[in-house]
Amino acid sequence: MRKRELKNMEWGLLIVAIILSIIGLVALFSATQETNYDEFKKQIVWILASIIIMVIVMLINYEMLVKLSPIFYGVFILLLIAVLFTEPINGATSWFNIGSFSFQPSEFAKPVVILFLAFIISKVQERYIEDINKPTRLLIIFVALALPLLLIIKQPDYGTAMAFCIATCIMLFTSGIDKKYIIGAVLVVAIMIPVVYNFILPEHAKKRIDIFLNPETDPRGSGYNIIQSKLAIGAGQLTGMGLLKGNQTQLGYLYPKTTDFIYSVISEEMGFIIGGTIVVLYVFLVTKAIYIAKTSKDITRFTSSIRNSRNIFISYDRKYRNGNGIIANHRSTAIVCKLWRELTYNKLYINRNIAKY
Repeated sequence: MRKRELKNMEWGLLIVAIILSIIGLVALFSATQETNYDEFKKQIVWILASIIIMVIVMLINYEMLVKLSPIFYGVFILLLIAVLFTEPINGATSWFNIGSFSFQPSEFAKPVVILFLAFIISKVQERYIEDINKPTRLLIIFVALALPLLLIIKQPDYGTAMAFCIATCIMLFTSGIDKKYIIGAVLVVAIMIPVVYNFILPEHAKKRIDIFLNPETDPRGSGYNIIQSKLAIGAGQLTGMGLLKGNQTQLGYLYPKTTDFIYSVISEEMGFIIGGTIVVLYVFLVTKAIYIAKTSKDITRFTSSIRNSRNIFISYDRKYRNGNGIIANHRSTAIVCKLWRELTYNKLYINRNIAKY
């Protein structure tokens, strides 16, 4: 890895990601005592694998990944179709089980679909950035999103489907979509929410929403886990009950405590201070990534998703000395900086020749 990349790395985001990973590992260690720390060990393996993947991605030009994204997209569409024929787990056909190894293609499809959408948006904006606002161009983007989205809803996995929609909205926002579309989308969503709830959602999905909003309506049934999670968060108070000492966590009242209710484990045993810190860190992580995506000047016009994923680790701040001898900061790629320095040099060269004659 070049020294310049290390120097310009967005260390703040990397440190935040490491802190969140450490807090998660500590919580998993506490929540997996009765299972001989199986999920804790798996998480360590995944973190180590993620670090290796992170370094590889940092070394690879992301433009190449985007160009290969149509191939990855096709592969994961096939996997999302194949997973529908597996045995259901907790009512959803979302997992491939290969011995002791479990694989959820929808999770890995997230970055692949984001890369592919970025590829499409870059092609749409190849000539003019404003072309993103043409209805026909937007239709192409939504068709590319709809195929994996419908397959994931078929599993069903509404949470992952919602994550795809949010990611697409952020990408369109950072690519410069017109405000009229944003306002229109907000109005459509506001109108469609009651329509979808009353006429489209299946009964079990509507029941989950009702229980989430008012778990006390079924305290011994569907609302039990949510009520116990609230009790755990409240029991932690300011500084927590202590690691391995949470009543709800250690006595088996939280389920599943290693996934859906891991935040309750953290709040009960580490308290409001750590629980609140996690929220602040995530807000910083997301807003900083979006800021970098919006302010980076990428000559190839690859959009928010690529900038967000890569900029979590590498920023595009470059310093240069302009014609007046002033050092300036510009957030851009190395290519843009080289072009800018070349243009500045040519401008000065021309000016010198004019002054000479």
